[in-house]
Amino acid sequence: MYPRAVNASPWLSLVIPAWNEERLLPALLDTVDAARRAGPGGDAIEVIVADNASTDGTAALAAARGCHVVPVAKRVIGAVRNGGAAAARGDMLAFIDADSRIHPQSFAVIRNTLASPRVIGGATGVVFDRWSAGIAATWALGATLAWLSGLDAGVVFCRRADFVTVGGYSEDRLFAEDVEFLLDLKRLGRTRGQELARPRGAKAITSTRKFDRHGDWHGLHLTARTIAASFLAPLLRRRSRSEVVREAARRYWYEDRISPPSPPAAARPTPPRGG
Repeated sequence: MYPRAVNASPWLSLVIPAWNEERLLPALLDTVDAARRAGPGGDAIEVIVADNASTDGTAALAAARGCHVVPVAKRVIGAVRNGGAAAARGDMLAFIDADSRIHPQSFAVIRNTLASPRVIGGATGVVFDRWSAGIAATWALGATLAWLSGLDAGVVFCRRADFVTVGGYSEDRLFAEDVEFLLDLKRLGRTRGQELARPRGAKAITSTRKFDRHGDWHGLHLTARTIAASFLAPLLRRRSRSEVVREAARRYWYEDRISPPSPPAAARPTPPRGG
């Protein structure tokens, strides 16, 4: 565990948006510590947990692990990322979701990549923490889109000055705010002769908890259903396309969370005996 160095001047601020992530956050922080130990400058990396109105022990856990905890009340993922970035002191910013784990070489790769003036930012790439036919099909679709667009997922990184220039993440989008942010960076870079990078050798690992809950093929099914519903709704004159998409996004990303497992029977308090 790295204690928070208040007086140090970090070269990188890692922002972790979190809502009720007490169960998965420790695994991510373990990998952050390992990446800090893997190369020089690890003690000058600031870790910020942007706590999005969690009702579990997320904030206390993060503080105990030496993270700078920043409370963010607005339940929109872009606002959470921006809230963490607003408190950052590093000249470089990186973002990773709380249900992920980072590669030991993540910080070294980010530092080396941003050392080039030809690079405006980028993302490390990501893989799932387990595989099946359905998950592989979902990953293949995402990888194809990443290849076609030049965008990627995983640890997203850039210089803080460029983050400010593009206005950070959209606080209107309930999802795909990371795609819009990278597209904004890409457009800014084009005006300067810079490009987005997809460096190799430091892919993040992301949780398959949505697949565990909804089934391994649900990603493709959800995409098809959302597209179909968004086009049918205006035809039926019931709701606009944007209303349908926002409702589906809120249910899927903001309200759907597996409850933590109940404690074993032996650990539960014994009810008082009558009489």
